[in-house]
Amino acid sequence: MKTTPYSRLPPQAYWRRAVTDVAANEIDPIIEPPFRFGPREKIATAGSCFAQHIGRHLRSGGCNYLITETPHAFVTPKAAIELNYEIYTARYGNIYTSRQLLQLFDRAYGRFTPQENYWREGAGVVIDPFRPQIQPGGFNSIRELDMDRERHFAAVREAFETLDVFVFTLGLTEAWQSRTDGAVFPLCPGVAGGDYAPAAHEFINLGVDEVVADMTAFLDRLQSVNPRARVILTVSPVPLAATAEPRHVMVSTVYSKSALRVACDILARNTKRVAYFPSYEIIAGGFSGADYFAADRRSVTPEGVAHVMRVFDRHFIKRSVAEEALRRTVRAFSPGRAAPEVDPVTAAMKVMCDEEALELASIAAIASPEETEAANESPAATEPPPDEA
Repeated sequence: MKTTPYSRLPPQAYWRRAVTDVAANEIDPIIEPPFRFGPREKIATAGSCFAQHIGRHLRSGGCNYLITETPHAFVTPKAAIELNYEIYTARYGNIYTSRQLLQLFDRAYGRFTPQENYWREGAGVVIDPFRPQIQPGGFNSIRELDMDRERHFAAVREAFETLDVFVFTLGLTEAWQSRTDGAVFPLCPGVAGGDYAPAAHEFINLGVDEVVADMTAFLDRLQSVNPRARVILTVSPVPLAATAEPRHVMVSTVYSKSALRVACDILARNTKRVAYFPSYEIIAGGFSGADYFAADRRSVTPEGVAHVMRVFDRHFIKRSVAEEALRRTVRAFSPGRAAPEVDPVTAAMKVMCDEEALELASIAAIASPEETEAANESPAATEPPPDEA
């Protein structure tokens, strides 16, 4: 009998054995990760809204989840939640794009200071353009924002310099930037602070090469301050809530996720100490037969999150009797964030999403059919802000 390169492949190489004949909630797209981490190694997270699920799971699971920016001593646990502390390793809010992550590093280390560094909103209210919803109601003055930002950047530097593993979830290729110096905003100016001006701001949609270049530059910078750092890249499965491209949001979503997925593949193949985790494939691939999207077709269900994290745990977390005992100890003695007064499922799925501001803005903009028609005829209507969870 003739043999071919396909004659002796392992089961995971065949669709029927790896997908068709596997229970929906047991599909596992990982063969062997390039590294694993133990309970003593410090894990940091950042990224789009979906990344919050990863951080929450690592922390509740007894991993050594790194928090470098904690609330001030006088802030109550409930207020700390409202002020978005400890959602991520530092209080940077959602980081949607590769460009935004690279910019955060450069700003934290004094390599770049944007010219549009403050947004004034009414009497005595100042918004951080790069964390527009991190401080509900804004800051009381530029001095207060500067002091908070200085503390924040110190926490970011500590995170990059002391982490062992960095899990980063890429969410978008669409972004808005300053025409003056290229500073990238997490939301289009005017949505949650500031004023959009065509002469001052422009829309960009990153390509694969640009994402790879941004991430390569970030990885080089991270290596320069922390040679032992390892990175796990993943792509958010959550679709865009809005697109600034003149096409259907579904088409823009597929482009954005495809570009990010290809970029991650290139980075994982060509960069040492970088792994890819297929959360996107598990949730959005649609191949398992399980529907992991809620009624809005964007939010990921608790079952979907559980499937993703089950696969993550299986492959990236070291398992031994001693390590499991240490995790149980960490779970028992680690202080957790105060639990919100909601049911467990709602609490598990609660995330801080800048995109909610976009939804409110869109509702206000289409109050009546007449207003909708007028808005569609306006040039500004062709430039809605991008969004991802």
